Amino acid sequence: MANAMISRRQLLRQSALGFGSLALSSMLADDVRGFDTQIPRLAPFAPRAKRVIFLFMKGGPSHVDTFEPKPLLDRDHGKPYPFKRPRVTFAQTGTLLRSPWKFKKYGQSGIEVSELFPNVAQCVDDLCFIHSMHGTNPAHGGAVLKLHTGSDNFVRPSMGSWVAYGLGTENRNLPAFITICPTLAHGGVNNWGSAFLPAATHGVPIGNASVPVEQAKVKFIITHHVSAEIQRRQLDLLAEANREHLARSGPDLALEGRIDSFELAFRMQRTMPEVEDISKETKATQRLYGLDDPITANFGRQCLLARRFAERDVRFVQVTHSDSMVQWDQHGNLRKGHEKNALEVDKPIAGLLKDLKSRGLLDDTLVLWGGEFGRTPTVEGGGNDGRDHNPEGFTVWMAGGGVKRGFRYGATDDYGWYASEKKVHVHDLHATLLHILGIDHEKLTFRHAGRDFRLTDVQGRVVNEILA
Repeated sequence: MANAMISRRQLLRQSALGFGSLALSSMLADDVRGFDTQIPRLAPFAPRAKRVIFLFMKGGPSHVDTFEPKPLLDRDHGKPYPFKRPRVTFAQTGTLLRSPWKFKKYGQSGIEVSELFPNVAQCVDDLCFIHSMHGTNPAHGGAVLKLHTGSDNFVRPSMGSWVAYGLGTENRNLPAFITICPTLAHGGVNNWGSAFLPAATHGVPIGNASVPVEQAKVKFIITHHVSAEIQRRQLDLLAEANREHLARSGPDLALEGRIDSFELAFRMQRTMPEVEDISKETKATQRLYGLDDPITANFGRQCLLARRFAERDVRFVQVTHSDSMVQWDQHGNLRKGHEKNALEVDKPIAGLLKDLKSRGLLDDTLVLWGGEFGRTPTVEGGGNDGRDHNPEGFTVWMAGGGVKRGFRYGATDDYGWYASEKKVHVHDLHATLLHILGIDHEKLTFRHAGRDFRLTDVQGRVVNEILA
């Protein structure tokens, strides 16, 4: 094995220095593209995109009211659902309920979009719809975890953490994974946590869903009582102690991850405030995102921040639309709730897509939109204005690098309950997302507790049909 190649990271470990050697890390800064984790096992193919922006609509937007029209649902309004219902449901529902909103064809593709989304509809020729999504859990907690981590009942690394682990970072001064105003409910930090992956892959939250985004900052990013020089000396002293510890104990990924986090936090103090300061954005750009309207300003600012992070090469940016109570979870008041939610996000999302495209960022950025599940085609409650949870069939869409544009894939049944044509499981979605980033989901693994784990567990297939 005299000719065997050895990487810089392996050399650091085998010489018992680990990531604690801050001086060496500084010398090698120009070639540091990733974290000091186990060597990422990347697929032998070129990535179609470099980064992801995930627009998470918490609560479960109704696919039959937004992006998948069902003429038979209109025709048979008030009649019983004619097929067998799922064995497990979240609540009792009644007869079929037509959509209160009209659909119209847009763009050269002629794809139909609900009147709830008139601005996103203008971008339909850049969108790739998957109408045959399905999951396994009818409850918010399990379904949200499943979408984010691939598991609905265990603590597992989030997909953002897997991306950070597999690809590392191209900007040493910012985290590889940032989540803007994430929800603290239904899994909370587990939805952006690194679990057993190295600490540096953990998502960095900016605020949370209960805080207006203009007030949301990374905690303690500015320290007024300690100068940068003193902080640097403190970190150097800590590094010296950790080097001595590592020399005695050998490689320690947990410790090395903490050291990496301390160093990143130090560098972020200069970079993060500049990214969060949108004052230099033109008035036209701010209007594009709806910052001039109090209804759209909050989510618009989140989307604008996502673009600013994306152009600074943050690998995975999540933007969550949620509030402290209703979100997209309209068991009742469907008309009022979905209209409120769509009005808040429609213009900002369209603005994000247009802005990314105009700057040439959409070509190598994958935008993913969706919730944890859809809604039933049947009415919930005694009125005529609510839908229950439906993990059996729902819609997500993608845009940007790697996917076909102006394209629809799969379908639910004639009424919208079950994914019935070209079904796509949540594991398949994750496999496809990783593939677009140039990662083989079967090879991106991490050894923990005696077995190799991966985002897609033991399932998942790449949906090649949607790839450009």
